[in-house]
Amino acid sequence: MFNLILFQPEIPPNTGNIIRLCANTGTQLHLIKPLGFQLDDKQLKRAGLDYHEFASLSLYDNWQAYLSTHPRQRIFALTTKGSGHMHDHQFLKDDAFLMGPETRGLPPDILEQFSPTMRIRLPMLPSSRSLNLANAAAVIVYEAWRQNGFRGA
Repeated sequence: MFNLILFQPEIPPNTGNIIRLCANTGTQLHLIKPLGFQLDDKQLKRAGLDYHEFASLSLYDNWQAYLSTHPRQRIFALTTKGSGHMHDHQFLKDDAFLMGPETRGLPPDILEQFSPTMRIRLPMLPSSRSLNLANAAAVIVYEAWRQNGFRGA
């Protein structure tokens, strides 16, 4: 299935909601440290309800550790600074979607590692700044899954 990578997530309820999303879609969740919370945070657990045990979650010390573990993976960076749109891509099983911290998004040195076509932006009204991290994760995961015929559902 797909892979969702959260780079230095900050808000426990967002990650909890994303854990629940991943458990219900078969998406692998990858968290890149430092995290803005502890994995036993009450808000994280409350938002994820009892889905934590059904989600596949991996933790990495840094971005380089993730890349060395997944050297050939096709990764899309989700960013409000992206020029590509999700509807311009055909997502494949095992694709990964990288999302940045809630308050600042992906840092420039990470974004520079992606070609402009791999930096995608979710459709929004021109005057909009950004979507909530958990909502954006749900949009991209379900679009990728839809494109693949909701395989496994």
